Amino acid sequence: MAQMELAGMPRRLFACTPSRLAAFEDCPRRYRMIYLDRPRPPKGPPWAHTSVGVSVHNALRRWWEERFERRIPLRAAELLRLGWVDEGFRDPEQSQRWRERGVQMVRGYVAGLDPAAEPRGVERSVATRTEALAFSGRVDRLDDRDGELVVVDYKTGRRPVTDDDARTSPALALYALAAGRMLRQPCRRVELHHVPTSTIAVAEHTEGSIARHVRRAESVAADAVAATEALRAGGDPDEAFPPRPGSLCSWCDFRRLCPQGQAAGPVRQAWDALGEDPGPAAP
Repeated sequence: MAQMELAGMPRRLFACTPSRLAAFEDCPRRYRMIYLDRPRPPKGPPWAHTSVGVSVHNALRRWWEERFERRIPLRAAELLRLGWVDEGFRDPEQSQRWRERGVQMVRGYVAGLDPAAEPRGVERSVATRTEALAFSGRVDRLDDRDGELVVVDYKTGRRPVTDDDARTSPALALYALAAGRMLRQPCRRVELHHVPTSTIAVAEHTEGSIARHVRRAESVAADAVAATEALRAGGDPDEAFPPRPGSLCSWCDFRRLCPQGQAAGPVRQAWDALGEDPGPAAP
């Protein structure tokens, strides 16, 4: 049974990141495999869309680390090619086509940026505590605009982002809370930057909207703690951490270990999330 908290003792906080909270909310069984099972079950092969996302994020981080005079679109293209992650693709030709598509993404995106607008942080680690959480995470970019902080998160998927995506994102709200507390500046605006289309989705949080996101995160954390305590007390792992079959199962790293996940959707190739291949790169 769960250990009782002693009167007068501080409450133990749930250490978490956005990924950890999302993993439990998406599928408790997947959460258990990632964070609790030891040894951890082997993951499936790498995904090509993850390689594209990592490559673009790394190129944009390194672009901001360049000297001011080198912050030009051509340099972004060079950094993308230099740091290209060549994993999960069908063959070298597909990888090369997507590398050049990545070049187009970052060149077009940085062409719309002011290279002199120095961010407050790039890949900035932030952390804070609530009554139940010890939260930490890493913000893609943290801008300082007219004395207020702005959380910027890059997206590289096929679907353009919307203002509703920004408003309902638990990660962005918690980043805003943590950044504002750490740097002691107002932080209410959060943005999703869709790099392929250079479009921006925006949400302006209030104390109330951030509080709602915190309550939701604390509720997810409480469920994760209860399930973990049940497992450690000898409970059935599949009862404490039941699978949550759905469309995400086709993309799960642990699908082959989960009968319910295998039945939930079709098998996906490692490059399927990319969609239609871009045409040959221009010479």
